[in-house]
Amino acid sequence: MRSNKINYIAVGAFVVAALIGLVIATALLTGRTGATESYFAMYRNIGGVKFGTQVVFEGYQIGQVEEIEPLVKGNKIQFKIMFSVQEGWKIPDDSVAQIASSGLLAPVVISIKSGKSEKALKPGSFVPSKESANIFAAISEVAGEMSDLSNTSLKPLLSSVNQAVQTFEKILGDDGKALIKEIRIVTKDIAEKVPSITKNVSSFTSKLNNSGDELNALLSSDNRKKVETMISDISLAMSNFSNLSKELKGSQAKLDALLISMNKTVDGNKKSIDKSVKDFRYIVSSIAEHIQSFNQNMEATSRNMYEFSRQIRQNPGLLLGGTAPNDQATSR
Repeated sequence: MRSNKINYIAVGAFVVAALIGLVIATALLTGRTGATESYFAMYRNIGGVKFGTQVVFEGYQIGQVEEIEPLVKGNKIQFKIMFSVQEGWKIPDDSVAQIASSGLLAPVVISIKSGKSEKALKPGSFVPSKESANIFAAISEVAGEMSDLSNTSLKPLLSSVNQAVQTFEKILGDDGKALIKEIRIVTKDIAEKVPSITKNVSSFTSKLNNSGDELNALLSSDNRKKVETMISDISLAMSNFSNLSKELKGSQAKLDALLISMNKTVDGNKKSIDKSVKDFRYIVSSIAEHIQSFNQNMEATSRNMYEFSRQIRQNPGLLLGGTAPNDQATSR
């Protein structure tokens, strides 16, 4: 009998110890090992967040999510997340709480990034929040924007470039040579006449200076001042005209050299220019033909990436050991 009582006592003690260990383990897993303080944050999207989601401060677990409350204002909705934190834990008032995940298979957590302020938030107050980043949604949005860009901007641009290339080719082929030839004729005529005009003006002013004494003797004292003023104005005008002719001659020489260089460039590279224009037109035509298929591939890729991320988040075990697809081929 004594042996049976000892066995009963041992079994009972083991059961009590197991229950105590189970309670302690449950408390540790749920994070409810002591007194807590409540805070809250506001988000527009809380994908992956639920009751019991961990709250970490610079990577260290300090609490968990206790309640999620949707708040509707007009046609907009926000979610108020209440979470508990270890009692006495100081959170600077410029800290930021963000929904984040440390890896592809890691669970979602409320990550609080510590601020630099020395003033701590009071329990029950609002913690500044930041929306989570979704790389797959960003890829899908970029693909849509590229599709709109190609339809609204890229195709009209390629059409305009193609038209401009055709016009430029036509000018180089026929009108360009004729225009350069006419400009060279005009500039050559100006260059030939400018020295003669300058020589005549110089001779005229010289004759006026030589006959100045005779005019002084012939003119009366009343008209002398007027004549001197007129001669001075004519001399100044001739001097300005001489300077202008020199500048015009220099400009004409530069223009003539530029036209000769352009003519040599066009004549010497006619075949290369024609080939470059044809190659550019071929490239533009090829891009315009294949841009639609490129947009379709980008859209299909974004959809596949979104579906891949959705399946992985629903069942992360697919990456470690998935089932083989069924063979649907008909047997012969």
